[in-house]
Amino acid sequence: MSGAYTPVPRGGGGALDYDEYDDARGQGLVTFAGVMIMIAAVLNTLYGIAAIDDANVFVKNARFVFADLNTLGWFLLALGIVQFFAALAIWRGVSWGRWFGVGCASANAILQTMWMPAFPLLAMTILPLDILAIWALCWYGGRRRAYRAGKAEGA
Repeated sequence: MSGAYTPVPRGGGGALDYDEYDDARGQGLVTFAGVMIMIAAVLNTLYGIAAIDDANVFVKNARFVFADLNTLGWFLLALGIVQFFAALAIWRGVSWGRWFGVGCASANAILQTMWMPAFPLLAMTILPLDILAIWALCWYGGRRRAYRAGKAEGA
């Protein structure tokens, strides 16, 4: 065997379909957004459980603007569960999933700005990732369905 490897075209002949490997549709960024929302879901769920249980993660006897630590914990737990379903909807590719994901990432971005005084490094790390996830879902989120429709018409 000599020479370089040459892939065999699909369908037995004709030109290779390199469109399968092209990421012009932004699918990598949409998947990235789903992964970031899933990571936020896990973190918010863990933080929520820790706040409900009065764990030593949070400052004791701290005063919060909206409610006490227990209420904040239930809010974080609910947000984490909602973000979990948003990530699944994004990965599934349903049309409403991207807007649901934008809402969840926006809520997490607002939450990170509120965490900034207590956990500045964590908040300043996650906030840009939330903004990138929002951008990816707004810019590329609807192209998945359009690409599938175009492939179905061409096939």
